[in-house]
Amino acid sequence: MVAKLDRVIVVDVEATCWESGPPPGQESEIIEIGVCVLDLQTGQRVTQASIIVRPECSEVSPFCTQLTSLTPKQVARGVSFAYACRLLREQYKTGDRLWASYDEFDRRIFEKQCAARGVPYPFGPTHLNVKTLLAVLYGLPHEPGLMAALELLGLSPEGRHHRGVDDACNTARLLASLILHHRGILLPA
Repeated sequence: MVAKLDRVIVVDVEATCWESGPPPGQESEIIEIGVCVLDLQTGQRVTQASIIVRPECSEVSPFCTQLTSLTPKQVARGVSFAYACRLLREQYKTGDRLWASYDEFDRRIFEKQCAARGVPYPFGPTHLNVKTLLAVLYGLPHEPGLMAALELLGLSPEGRHHRGVDDACNTARLLASLILHHRGILLPA
């Protein structure tokens, strides 16, 4: 299947994490799916959302709350992972469109968690790693983190770093800037 290239679905996930690895019996799993839909013709962010996901095999640690601002109480009220994947497919048409993330972590954790839970993978086969694209376009010796990439392009970060919805929107802004710059169009500030 060929992905539609009218919009790209930019995704950033936050997952349970610990300062020094998971406690026995726990594993890193998705607790927030940030989504930002980017119109590829205009470079405009069409919509954004935060899907809070209830963890099944882990708890939100104090370290995780400090990093993401997500509390155990917030994620306990989240939707199931299976429902979140269905929402991505139905509401954002992720099976039909190009999707992007900043790094391969997001793609890998979705693949792993879908396989472990027996949940259909919500995305089509076409994934764009914005981090690698940026490094290649700018001839960098390594792939910079998201905040360093925004600074490199002269973009001020919006929202809170390590919140899925904010990182998805910042990644979408970065991707729009790369695309429009390539086309010779300046992105409005």
